Amino acid sequence: MPIQVEDNRIILYKHTCKFDLIKAIALDVKNNCNSNISVEEKYRMQERLALIGMYKTRNPKDKPLDAINHRINTLQYWMFGYKYKINRELKFIFSPLGNLFLKNIEDKEKLQKIFISMLFAMQFPHPGSKTSHRFNIYLFRLIFKLLLDERLEGKLYNQEYECLLAFIETINTDQYEKLVQDIISMRNKTNAELITILKTKEHTYVNNIHEWENFTQTLFEQIGLIEKHKGDFLCKLYHPLNEGSQSKPTSRNATRGYIKLNPNLYDFVCLMLENYSFDEIPLRLDDEDRLKIDIIKEIYNFYPKELLQEIGEFNPVIEELLKLPKLIAHYATNEQQGDCYNFEEKLAEGFNLFTNVDARWIGGAGNTDVECIYKHITRGKKFAVDGKSTGDKLTGLNAGRLRVHRRKIGGQYTIVITPKYVPAVKSDIYNEPIVIITSNTFSEYLYNCISHNIRDIDYSEFDEIIMNNLGTDVSKKISDLTLAKFGTCA
Repeated sequence: MPIQVEDNRIILYKHTCKFDLIKAIALDVKNNCNSNISVEEKYRMQERLALIGMYKTRNPKDKPLDAINHRINTLQYWMFGYKYKINRELKFIFSPLGNLFLKNIEDKEKLQKIFISMLFAMQFPHPGSKTSHRFNIYLFRLIFKLLLDERLEGKLYNQEYECLLAFIETINTDQYEKLVQDIISMRNKTNAELITILKTKEHTYVNNIHEWENFTQTLFEQIGLIEKHKGDFLCKLYHPLNEGSQSKPTSRNATRGYIKLNPNLYDFVCLMLENYSFDEIPLRLDDEDRLKIDIIKEIYNFYPKELLQEIGEFNPVIEELLKLPKLIAHYATNEQQGDCYNFEEKLAEGFNLFTNVDARWIGGAGNTDVECIYKHITRGKKFAVDGKSTGDKLTGLNAGRLRVHRRKIGGQYTIVITPKYVPAVKSDIYNEPIVIITSNTFSEYLYNCISHNIRDIDYSEFDEIIMNNLGTDVSKKISDLTLAKFGTCA
């Protein structure tokens, strides 16, 4: 019998379904792992987890670190944070929701809502999934919407995910209505008819069963998000064997079971769906106008105000501060008239977040946008900040004009902040006391300081990077600084 080719589908992570293990891994990565990424450090991580009964390798002689790597990948998949390499050293950067999860790790009710928010953040294409990038959908927002749809009686049957939802690449209102009708139609089928459907694409559906029922549903039930209901046994489906294999094929039971949402979470899920639509278009990982890492950062920086209010973590002062880096990144693109002035003003507010910098917005023809003084040891050091907001890429910089702006305030160097630029711009600042920092990189640094409740934000590290790299784009070095300060080894 020829092996069936597996259809394109959403791939759900299947290396662990134990909620306590996920919590233990997250805590260990956050609290015990240092910047060393050596094999020895990963062995120590295994030993720590073994001591608390959370780790046991199947075959210690065969790639013993695979299990640890899978556990860290699990954190990335479920939106606890993302992996990023700095100078050949892999870091794990906890997301705002990941940090909030760890802060409330002993409170089950809060964790349920935090995890739901993580699911609302999860998009396909997903940085931590092997799912094809042709999928453009917030899968779990769609699942929550279906579970709240009165026409479906608050239920989602196994085959409705395994034979329908796992293959939906995009969704809009019309497509949603068709999906609901397809689900109702499937519910009217007999067990024999469902078995026939499952057997038509056995090698595809068996993987969906394994991932959806054995792993995802089990994890969600342990967290308390859903109630699982057993249904009629339908049939066994078999995984394909490798060519020439003499082993018996692994089977999975297909059942007509279903899940329901925990009633205590109805109101919160409704609130989230009201503010974060199921048919929102996800970010593209292959956006040619942005670095992939900047897109990944935006995906993982989802931090809904509705959640913070719900669990009593909302602080209006912190909320206003958290808006600042987002506004810097937003106004940098100059989408509307007046954004350039808003951008300059927000840059001044951003630099004033450094405790040892005084910044004043000047603007106007012939002037730098922001005049800053860095209180360096016993004396001050002045520098200029020029914001270049643009909807397209910045095509050029006039170093002579920036020099005039800088001399008017007695500044030692100029920081140009812009969202994106063409490579030729680097030649405009070569051998000049000018550096470029992309707006997303600057706002990300401030965002992480604020979200980690760092009140004494020191400018000295910025100044050191700038002084050692005049005439260049220092964005990567600032980004590396952010990751070094707020990342954990992985």
